[in-house]
Amino acid sequence: MASAAEQLASNLNFAAFAKAEDLKKRIWFTLGALFVYRLGTYIPLPGINPEAFAQAFQQQSGGVLGMFNMFAGGAVERMAIFALGVMPYISASIIMQLMTSVIPSLEALKKEGEQGRKIINQYTRYGTVLLAIVQSYGIAVGLSSGNNIVTNPGPFFEISAVISLTGGTMFLMWLGEQITARGIGNGVSLIIFAGIVAGMPAALSGTLELGRTGALPTSLLLAILVLAVAVIMLMVFMERAQRRLLIQYPKRQVGNRMFQGDTSHLPLKLNTSGVIPPIFASSLLLLPATLAGFSDSTNLPSWVQTILTTFGHGQPLYMIFYGGMIAFFTFFYTAIVFNPKETADQLKKHSGFIPGYRPGERTADYIDYVLTRITVVGAIYLVAVCLLPEYLISATGIPFYLGGTSLLIVVSVTLDTVAQLQGHLVAHQYEGLIKKSKLRGGKRNR
Repeated sequence: MASAAEQLASNLNFAAFAKAEDLKKRIWFTLGALFVYRLGTYIPLPGINPEAFAQAFQQQSGGVLGMFNMFAGGAVERMAIFALGVMPYISASIIMQLMTSVIPSLEALKKEGEQGRKIINQYTRYGTVLLAIVQSYGIAVGLSSGNNIVTNPGPFFEISAVISLTGGTMFLMWLGEQITARGIGNGVSLIIFAGIVAGMPAALSGTLELGRTGALPTSLLLAILVLAVAVIMLMVFMERAQRRLLIQYPKRQVGNRMFQGDTSHLPLKLNTSGVIPPIFASSLLLLPATLAGFSDSTNLPSWVQTILTTFGHGQPLYMIFYGGMIAFFTFFYTAIVFNPKETADQLKKHSGFIPGYRPGERTADYIDYVLTRITVVGAIYLVAVCLLPEYLISATGIPFYLGGTSLLIVVSVTLDTVAQLQGHLVAHQYEGLIKKSKLRGGKRNR
């Protein structure tokens, strides 16, 4: 059953949107910030030979560089100042989440509320700078060792590349925080979303071109388009799916009045881990192939070449390991971001309980039991969505990326942004009702 806010939001019209001046300002600010980001993906790194780098990139486009290029909106392919994108910030955020679960001092800092969150965010920024410097230096060294990629290789180029790439990442991190504070949606997620969406028209046009030239049968093309719509519908359904646990609060007495006990729900998302498991699994599987691609393949031992061939895109072992790692990281990351014992303690602190289970350890065990079962369904969903494009690419040779991490990010960010838009519209309508009630109350008092 839809909540009251969802029912109210479903009845909103364009007239209510036209009156929400603050919301329109936020939308324009978000669009302007994303335009600045897209503009930066076309500013090349100083000292790079674009033609030589484009040839070298084509040889490695199937590895980690191809995945990073998708997240960076094509900035890696052009070796722009935003080539690192926001991936160092995301990596630093994930590392901080892991550390807060392991280090007691950081865990205590997390429980301090807003002040503790600010300190953890500052640590995340420091980690972002460190990771960006390390990654940009590795890129600078790799570019210098390439054939005619750098016009004047040397320490000056390495320093300028580190400063440019690190500065680009820090600017994107700041831009994402500004979008979150003054715009609509999560800024970092929207930056990744904009990069992926920017590459989708080219992928779609390439698929349609295959159908026009006859390389792809029309019936198969239509089947792929129908399947794409079905996959998107499945993603929307699964990303919104929740398992709600009934929470009950006892009766309480305030003065001489007895208040009835309230009931609420503890929502457990079917896919608690989000898009992190596919990203981790893809990075780990593509990393060996990328490292081998930078070296001379003729000098590699035969057993290394056999392993690289066996774990190539579309191969059975690649799909098995890819699916297994996605399932593993789904459970691992869910255990990191959701702590049943902490949730049970919070319920006990506020006198809430799940009917039929004692507050405390029994409640934590029950929450963990339910969370484990729904995580199994979430892991199966992620594995199926991510393996579907791999199977289609290997079976038909179609370069269009039907599902996987990119489409999952697009759907998740779109749902989150639409929910925030509805929230702002609902808040604006409530403000209008409050103002009208105050005006009517003032007239009556007169």
